[in-house]
Amino acid sequence: MNTIQVLDKTFEPFIPQEKIEKAVIDVAKRVSLDYKDKKPLFLVMLNGAFMFAAEFFKHMEDPCEIQFVKYTTYAGTSSTNKVNHLIGLPEGLKGRDVVIVEDIVDSGFSMKCLTDDIATQEPKSCKIVTMLFKPQAFKYDYKIDYVGLEIGNEFIVGYGLDYNSFGRNLPAIYKIVEK
Repeated sequence: MNTIQVLDKTFEPFIPQEKIEKAVIDVAKRVSLDYKDKKPLFLVMLNGAFMFAAEFFKHMEDPCEIQFVKYTTYAGTSSTNKVNHLIGLPEGLKGRDVVIVEDIVDSGFSMKCLTDDIATQEPKSCKIVTMLFKPQAFKYDYKIDYVGLEIGNEFIVGYGLDYNSFGRNLPAIYKIVEK
């Protein structure tokens, strides 16, 4: 097994690039069908979702608008339970079909903050697409509409996910090795 080092932590292979690519294509096709002829606004959560979003949008067949938001809640390997709005919501969501594009939903805290903020602008609809979902860690009762892959409660890096801003560039996903 080939482990990698990211800063002071060791990680081992978890989800290979091929499995990720298949999941991205599958979820993009489902979303594309559901939003055919609707011209949705996709809000991509930075920084983590950039790799997922780049691949995801290659498979969207109809016109759509893409914008970015950035909410942070993590420091190191754990959540701070506080949200910082670094790039806020665009104006003009009223009456729009909004789709949030996220890399991973674990506790659901940052997504809850974002969906609450979106609701204040009265969109026609608001749905969530995520590459990864941790159902064991999820603490809220809202629906995750589109999920690429479900995983356990591992701390992971790669494919946009980071540990203290490092590891995002890895094409596969690695999980932390606890020692």
